Amino acid sequence: MDSRASTVAELITARWGDDRPGLRWEDRTLTHHEVAAGAASRAALLTDLLPSAAEPHLAVLLDNTPEFPLWLGAAALAGAAVAGVNPTRRGAELARDILHTECRVLVTERAHLPLLEGLDLRGVRLLVTDTAEYAGLLSGYADARPDPSRATPRDRFLLYFTSGSTGAPKVALCSQGRLASAGRSLADQFSLSADDVHYVCMPMFHGNAVIADWAPALVTGAAVALRRRFSASGFLPDVRRYGATYFTYVGRAIQYVLATGPRPDDRDHTLRLGFGTEAGAVDAAAFERRFGVPLVEGYGSSEGGAAVQWSPGTPTGAVGRAAPGLVVLDRETGQECPAAVFDGAGRLLNGDEAIGELVNQGPSPFEGYWRNPRAEAERRRGGWYWTGDLFYRDPDGYLYFAGRTDDRLRVDGENLAAAMIENILARYEGAEAVCVYAVPDPVTGDQVMATIAGSFDPETFAGFLAAQPDLGTKMAPRFVRVVERMPATATNKIRRAELRREGLSCPDPVWWRRPGECMYRRLTDADPGNAEGPLAPTRGPSSVRRQGLEPRTR
Repeated sequence: MDSRASTVAELITARWGDDRPGLRWEDRTLTHHEVAAGAASRAALLTDLLPSAAEPHLAVLLDNTPEFPLWLGAAALAGAAVAGVNPTRRGAELARDILHTECRVLVTERAHLPLLEGLDLRGVRLLVTDTAEYAGLLSGYADARPDPSRATPRDRFLLYFTSGSTGAPKVALCSQGRLASAGRSLADQFSLSADDVHYVCMPMFHGNAVIADWAPALVTGAAVALRRRFSASGFLPDVRRYGATYFTYVGRAIQYVLATGPRPDDRDHTLRLGFGTEAGAVDAAAFERRFGVPLVEGYGSSEGGAAVQWSPGTPTGAVGRAAPGLVVLDRETGQECPAAVFDGAGRLLNGDEAIGELVNQGPSPFEGYWRNPRAEAERRRGGWYWTGDLFYRDPDGYLYFAGRTDDRLRVDGENLAAAMIENILARYEGAEAVCVYAVPDPVTGDQVMATIAGSFDPETFAGFLAAQPDLGTKMAPRFVRVVERMPATATNKIRRAELRREGLSCPDPVWWRRPGECMYRRLTDADPGNAEGPLAPTRGPSSVRRQGLEPRTR
């Protein structure tokens, strides 16, 4: 492990002359030396292409091909920053991402050219990697050698888009020094070494793949194996093919792998560890039982302002112990929330007062947002870093994730966290994925709605809920939407805002139960307007429509 390098450029340069396998993709293998040489030639090209007066930014609109990490290395050597562009964005939103980050060079491939048709990207130089023209350009820089002298730890290196529930995504900043430090920290935490093979199956335009997978491999000198796009059915064959030992995940990727169905040879592989977020305790346990591979659920804010490190002895369901400076605060009063109180079944008894926002009152590595002072000020209120994430802590100081601040539900005067309910509903045998969110109650507060992907039987589900000892009296969903596949982003995160926005006005079957009843029945078009229906107007004839809960159309 290179413990001296303080920049990504130095880590790239350290691989010059290393002839071990460094980068694998499909049937292609590059040595570490070839990776360093490729980064150097692209850095020289980039230096010539970027106007001297412009921000040294380039946009990368690629799948996980070798060109992506090569251009990351090139940017580091050139003292430039990379904006990874999400290929699921379209039209004006896609153009906005490129222009807002002031990128003067856009690296893409032919498969993504249709996304750029009709976009006004004047002033942006286009490089298409799988063309003869591109190969000809690079040939002029074949003799370039990596030179880390242009880079400093403070140099801006990543401009990565954070997913938001409303409005345009914010662009978080990450310097070369912070990325190198993050890679070193993860390598130390998981005892990663040059003998490991990092399987990068999450998209590299997202911070997870670059910060948690590529960076520690760069620090240790481990090989990286790329998957063009995540594939649940291709996961285990890839692991075997490349001899992968470590991988990262985010969102519902683990659920998709588990949904492929068990095989007798599921434990015939080289994997020893997976690290990520949002798998949930149920799926993490199922993954380890089936594949023999432990999953470590970590927490780190996308912007880098706070992190919780897992350690041996961390209770099931917790992400780790609170480090000095990390506190759970009531958003309204700013006071620290009391410790969680559990009953014998593990049910949180004082969620209304124990759940609050995780705040870092100590030194924070948060480096700000690009051209967004309002969002930056919101994160840095009072000189502290406010994560926007809900947590509660037990008496021993272990922290439990409870969702985003906008995922909180207020049911009959009690605050509930969507993540807690989701963890319980994930045990339902028919559920391949679960999302819980609020729909407005016609009188006050919220009602609980859940979307379940998979099979659903109303009687079985009602019996399942009755058997859950940690399901609070107000947690059971009033409404259950059943879908074949959960709507998800390119990073396998559920499109929660979309589900919340559609509410009951959706094309999928919805089941509901009357107040005080346990059994679910199919919601019909007549129900919302019925005097005895689930959303009967109690404050005048137009109260339902005022809250956006129109009768559904099918």
